[in-house]
Amino acid sequence: MDPQIGVEVFPSLLTGWSGRPTVMGTAHQHDDLELNLVVEGGTMLYLIGGMPVEVGPGSVAAFWAAVPHQVVANSAARVHWVHIPFPEFLRWRLPDAVTSRLLSGVPLISASSTTLATDPVNFTQWAKDLADGQAEHRRIALLELEARVRRLALATIDEPMRRYTGGDPVLRQVVAMARHIAEHFREPLTVADIAAAARLHPNYAMGQFRKVLHTTVGDYLTSSRLAEARRLLITTDLPITRVAAESGFGSGSRFYAAFTSACGVPPARFRREHADAAGA
Repeated sequence: MDPQIGVEVFPSLLTGWSGRPTVMGTAHQHDDLELNLVVEGGTMLYLIGGMPVEVGPGSVAAFWAAVPHQVVANSAARVHWVHIPFPEFLRWRLPDAVTSRLLSGVPLISASSTTLATDPVNFTQWAKDLADGQAEHRRIALLELEARVRRLALATIDEPMRRYTGGDPVLRQVVAMARHIAEHFREPLTVADIAAAARLHPNYAMGQFRKVLHTTVGDYLTSSRLAEARRLLITTDLPITRVAAESGFGSGSRFYAAFTSACGVPPARFRREHADAAGA
């Protein structure tokens, strides 16, 4: 775990697997497009960039995993996952509306009624193809994954995100605080501001936040700002100082240190590497 931001940061790998989800001890990030398919049991509840996202039986979800995300409740028995490294995703050159939505932290989620009958078989095959080390199998899998994401986008791009209405009062309070961070991280925020979103005393609110998300409000706020900085570096030509300001960082030096620690490279190099991938 990175000590500065309190969010686990994992390397990006082209891979697929399946299994039973578990509630995650803390949010994590990895610089890729993540696809999920729930095939057995009930629902996974994510917090993705502070927004509650329910992925139910038979649903396919796609989201940019550089946005901090965490499974906070689960009744699903079996799920398929595929991770597509961000340079591969950029090479697909999806429509601007799709890319903008994903990079803004808003996932694409299919209703179970629109899920393809072939999805369970395909997810199993993709995991096999990506694990066997054969270049042609990998290429076929990537082509099929691109087609699946494009089809998912066509079916879901205009759908709004549903708000969490679950019955756990503590989870509802934490979701309200995380949502407030997601909506206002570009602004100066205090603990009192965030606690007020859940109508709680700041000290009590911070305890509830840590109890559910296993991180501090400050660390979670920083990780949200870093995700926005990554988006701006990839999709705009804004100077680095403007990226820092537009992401909510009051100090350029603080931004540089936090970004380099979390991403492993300075902001300018991160931008160059992703520009090279998009142009490939």
